[in-house]
Amino acid sequence: MFSRKNITLIYHYVRTMILYRPFLKKAGEKCIVVNPIWFTPKCLTVGNNVTIRNNARIEGVFKYESERYFPEIVIGNDVKIQQNLHLTCALKITIGNNTAIAANVTITDIDHGYEDITMPPEKQPLTVTAVIIGDDCKIYNNAVLLPGTILGKHVIVGANSVVKGQFPDFCLIAGTPAKIIKHYDNDVNRWVKSNPNN
Repeated sequence: MFSRKNITLIYHYVRTMILYRPFLKKAGEKCIVVNPIWFTPKCLTVGNNVTIRNNARIEGVFKYESERYFPEIVIGNDVKIQQNLHLTCALKITIGNNTAIAANVTITDIDHGYEDITMPPEKQPLTVTAVIIGDDCKIYNNAVLLPGTILGKHVIVGANSVVKGQFPDFCLIAGTPAKIIKHYDNDVNRWVKSNPNN
């Protein structure tokens, strides 16, 4: 007997196969996309067993003011994305295998210029820097990942964090701006607190 949850998943799977999959740059098996509010599939590569929950904005920016861009969004295998993802890309954003993204997360490789005080920031040129999220990461609610962010393997991002910069494998980061709070110490085979000033 099918449960209501299973019937809903089947419905969204079939809907994804019809409405989204044919237009993706590349698509793996068993992908589900639930009612996005904005979706540019032609720049999106999706692996196997990917779930993108409702109200996602996944937007590739191809033109802004007079500049042209060639966005590339790559989502690995077994990635789970909860509701209200806000992802904008003009260069490249990569999300590694087995990564989980909680609700209301923002990921962008775009900075709006603000230096010219005679023009609104929205009219100024963009600065774009690729974002890389490694395998096995967990990004908690309301986190913001800014341009140039690189997360290694098995990085945990605390809720409400603002992340910019490079972070190594096997660490827990949190805060505004995010800093390493814990890391896995191979010498003692356990997670240990880190010195936030180091």
